[in-house]
Amino acid sequence: LARRNWVLGRMLANGYITQKEHDLSVKKPLEVAVRPFGARLFAAESFAEEVRREAIRMYGKDKLYSGGLSIRTTLDPKDQIFARQALTSGLIKFDRERGWRGAKENIDISGDWGAVLNKKNVPSDLNPWQLGVVLQVTDKEAIVGLRPKKLKNGKVDPTRKKVIVPLELMKWARRAKPKNRVGPPVKNPNEVLKVGDVIYVAPSRTEGKWHLVQMPEIQGALIAMNPHTGRVLAMVGGFSYGKSQFNRAIQAKRQPGSAIKPFVYATALDNNYSPASVIVDEEISYKLPNGKVWKPKNYSDKYYGPSTLRTGIEQSRNVMTVRLADDMGIRKFKEMAERVGIYTNMPPVLAMALGAGETTLMRMVTAYSMFANGGKKITATLIDRIQDRYGRTVYRHDKRECLGCKAKKWENQPEPEFLDNREQIVNEYTAYQITSMMEGVVQRGTAKELKKLGRPVAGKTGTTNDSRDAWFIGYTPNLVVGVYVGYDRPRPMGKGATGGHLAAPIVRQFMQLALKGKPAIPFRVPAGIQLIPINSKTGTRAAYGDKNVILEAFKPGEEPPEKTILISGDAIPESGEAAVIEGGLTTGTGGIY
Repeated sequence: LARRNWVLGRMLANGYITQKEHDLSVKKPLEVAVRPFGARLFAAESFAEEVRREAIRMYGKDKLYSGGLSIRTTLDPKDQIFARQALTSGLIKFDRERGWRGAKENIDISGDWGAVLNKKNVPSDLNPWQLGVVLQVTDKEAIVGLRPKKLKNGKVDPTRKKVIVPLELMKWARRAKPKNRVGPPVKNPNEVLKVGDVIYVAPSRTEGKWHLVQMPEIQGALIAMNPHTGRVLAMVGGFSYGKSQFNRAIQAKRQPGSAIKPFVYATALDNNYSPASVIVDEEISYKLPNGKVWKPKNYSDKYYGPSTLRTGIEQSRNVMTVRLADDMGIRKFKEMAERVGIYTNMPPVLAMALGAGETTLMRMVTAYSMFANGGKKITATLIDRIQDRYGRTVYRHDKRECLGCKAKKWENQPEPEFLDNREQIVNEYTAYQITSMMEGVVQRGTAKELKKLGRPVAGKTGTTNDSRDAWFIGYTPNLVVGVYVGYDRPRPMGKGATGGHLAAPIVRQFMQLALKGKPAIPFRVPAGIQLIPINSKTGTRAAYGDKNVILEAFKPGEEPPEKTILISGDAIPESGEAAVIEGGLTTGTGGIY
């Protein structure tokens, strides 16, 4: 009780609760909250399965299943539910825009259609979706019979429930056509359904009316992480664990596209560049050892002339990024990418600066966390602590030493303090400069969707060639969220399927739910950082009356130049480190955004 009241006192002192809330809380008796059980309860099957695999890697199957181990995970149940909601709604929205692919199958309904439906396998995590069969179709609606459940005695429930799917709740189902096109608007249910069609339906907010739904072909994953500890708060590995146990958050290796660019720019900032450095955004060609020519392009297929590093990352300019990587040396970026754990053995070729190499969502979220936490190295984990059958702690993820945590009484002693023994893996000033630049991505760049949150958020979008992969990784001072979307067998997702339009809204929805009621904390500015007004176009110190003024973050001893200094000329270099990956030429990188 004394410990609880001490914590409440600290919450009051730090502004998390009011005096009235504090006084009411300390008067309440100490209650025990009964913890619910079961992975399915929190839509956490992928999370639980990965914990099981990790425990087996650590202790083996025998110890896990018969050793009496107690495992405390990092899962936040509310965040996990929010993550599942955000990802599935985003995938459904995209899939609907690509049209109706038709019924699963068509069956004979002249007999007991309920018994036939009951024999069909349905993923266990689709609730409130239900499998049904079309019994009747009119010009205004379809009557659908729902799959009956099995009774405790093993027999099929004899009750046959029927629901209505009105025209307005199936108008989205325009016929899917090749090349991501759709047919004409739906004007009659007969254009979509016929008697005997086996379909999925979901209840609407209007009682008695149901939606026509379909299982998305598109897949994706979401990870939410505490950037200071590496604790994974939520993880969703796909639309339905019941349909596919493949965990795309950890197992899927995909090209990150422009989501890799912050690490290119961070490398530059570590090598005497500044956010105000100006790169020439003009056409450039690289002659390869095989005689071919690689010409990186911007997503818009346009060039914008001299632009600052900040502009390059905010607007996701490909040509600027390649020029920058070439000017500073691609091997320096290779060292950075491997140091933060994105790659283990990155080929030192310029195409890697545009995200041409494959990695995982977990690796990317962990790497971004090091920007959010001031450059400290962390290790992602789903397990907090493991105890044996006698209650002894045999594993603990948090290796920090706590001064004062073992005090027997909580009266009149110094506040407990954790000693931060994490390795400084990215320069503290560089981490803040990149964070500041990625705040610009949200405010003025490719991730304006997150601006709706009305709180400090930084992040970067990523889209690969032909929109085969869409990414967004965003963060606040205490939360990093990454989303990847794409088909399991990579193929173009269609026009407009960028990280900003597809992945960023999913992150925005999750953050809106997860951060509701929490204070909007600004990013910590390291001591010594100088915020100097500059001209956003030229990178020079802003003059009185300048219309293009922004506050730019400079390291101690850095200042904006008096005159614009252009980086990277117009020469056509011959380089064996241009764009060859595993013996093949990477071309068409204008599709990266």
